Amino acid sequence: MKFKYSICDPLEKEIIYIPESFYGDEILKIAREYPWIEKLKITENFKPEEIHFSPSLDFTNIDTKRSFCLSAHYDNENKLEFSLWYYRPKKIKSFFGLFGEREKFIVDDSWGYDLEGSLEYLKYFIDRRYEKLEVLYK
Repeated sequence: MKFKYSICDPLEKEIIYIPESFYGDEILKIAREYPWIEKLKITENFKPEEIHFSPSLDFTNIDTKRSFCLSAHYDNENKLEFSLWYYRPKKIKSFFGLFGEREKFIVDDSWGYDLEGSLEYLKYFIDRRYEKLEVLYK
């Protein structure tokens, strides 16, 4: 399986799209080695209006078009914490269910994860173990 990814850098106005594609083990390494804390520390020296994004990496499965994003921030104790964003198909009821259900891509978020927990969920995404991700978004 191959993946593409993009970077949301706090000081860049535009999302950075990496043109190459990567295998799952490479994606996991990219997320593990990304300078999360350094990117957050940089934001401390700027005014809020100068910061465009939280440090984030968004990974997209080229075949399924599903994506999984890790976004870093500080928790209440100033420790590194992540929110996890998952873009995937979900059955949606049309007009209160009167017209049945249809599949639509949606994005959901879940907050409060450390780096290791976030990487564990990223691994589920890479391995297409989507049922493990669905429990986060009920």
